[in-house]
Amino acid sequence: MKLWQKGATPDPAIIEFTTGKDRTTDLCLAEWDITGSIAHAIMLAEIGLISHDERNGLLKALQSIFQKVKAGGFRIEDGIEDVHSQVEKELTEMLGPAGKKIHTGRSRNDQVLIDLRLFVRSEIDDLAINIGSLFEKLQSLSEKYKEILIPGYTHMQPAMVSSFGLWFGSYAESFADDLLLLSAARSINNRNPLGTQAGYGSTLPLNRMRTTELLEFDGLLYNSAYAGLSRGKTEMAAASALASVAQTLSRFAMDVCLFMTAEFRFIDFPDEYVTGSSIMPQKRNPDVFELIRGKANLILSIPGQMASLTSGLPSGYNRDFQLLKQLVIDGFSELNDCLIITIKMLESIKVSSDLIDKPLYNNIFSTEAVNRLVKQGVPFRDAYKQIAEIVAKGDFPKTTIQEYTHEGSIGNLCNREIKMLFDERMKVFKSKSAEELVAKMMKI
Repeated sequence: MKLWQKGATPDPAIIEFTTGKDRTTDLCLAEWDITGSIAHAIMLAEIGLISHDERNGLLKALQSIFQKVKAGGFRIEDGIEDVHSQVEKELTEMLGPAGKKIHTGRSRNDQVLIDLRLFVRSEIDDLAINIGSLFEKLQSLSEKYKEILIPGYTHMQPAMVSSFGLWFGSYAESFADDLLLLSAARSINNRNPLGTQAGYGSTLPLNRMRTTELLEFDGLLYNSAYAGLSRGKTEMAAASALASVAQTLSRFAMDVCLFMTAEFRFIDFPDEYVTGSSIMPQKRNPDVFELIRGKANLILSIPGQMASLTSGLPSGYNRDFQLLKQLVIDGFSELNDCLIITIKMLESIKVSSDLIDKPLYNNIFSTEAVNRLVKQGVPFRDAYKQIAEIVAKGDFPKTTIQEYTHEGSIGNLCNREIKMLFDERMKVFKSKSAEELVAKMMKI
């Protein structure tokens, strides 16, 4: 079944190539396609384009298909191009001519836009929940190990005194900033394109504000031509937010891999959480974090792939956009998997408590020695030179966290303030699930 077919039988090779992976990809959008169709049917009845009985029949049939999707029994049949075509086919089989009326006032262009925007909104909110769980774990570890000192590195050389509390907490705050980009992507995404059709509106008296209200969008995507231009722009906003989270995760994974080496041994994990070698009996490999790093770095490439797909395209719909869907779906899936396994790994992390006792790290206390002279009234540059002269001896008293009092230092981590910041930013991520939206609309 081809919604665009007018008589000639399409060449199978052409159909197979242009359909691509949509028959599998679109299964991720099925519940949202039906959710959007329910809102559309309600609106069509309210403006008089379908009868009350037709509306009720469509809603009942759509709910039945929705339940089939949730039960795992829905599939896009061979010869059917996409989820929109499959849903319309099943409606027509169930209702006859009334099923064909669901496409009134719609194009597959605004259908895929509505599906993706509902899907992305839900995925963003689910991702925020997983980020929140990892944030809580990092803050918990920051508090638990805040008094255990470690060397801090710059230029890959021992530099100054740090702590596990500061290290864990730094990544927690990074995720707090990642939420800002995620919330911005959510705002860009959460506008209703339904009714813009192929990008040029319709002569039908569609009530677009009604579907906006039913689907709980923040507002309309007003200009019909911009709806077409927004394809790729919205996905890239979401992908950029994913990339920001992935960058934080990639750097954390790199730290873990480095800190687990025999030379560092800052941290470790139980044998059940590491892998080995087929020929080297001693090997304990951080494969989980290497894969997290690799997957996160691939996610970082998604905005660039999207830019390559969409930059320079003319206005209006272009079939290139079809290739964006898989990038979006895979990006959310891979990033969520990485967040979940990171949380699991951190449940069993082991930290070393005697790192700064090693002679290797004697000189990391030299900056504190400079500061002690400064507090006695010695000009900083003179104090710096005095200590530089005795650095070779490495004879400096160890620092305690009590010597650090300013906000954000090892003695004053500000975890409570960071938590307040994070919680405030989490408030925007609260959309209803597809089941909740359908249940609400079925009561109308």
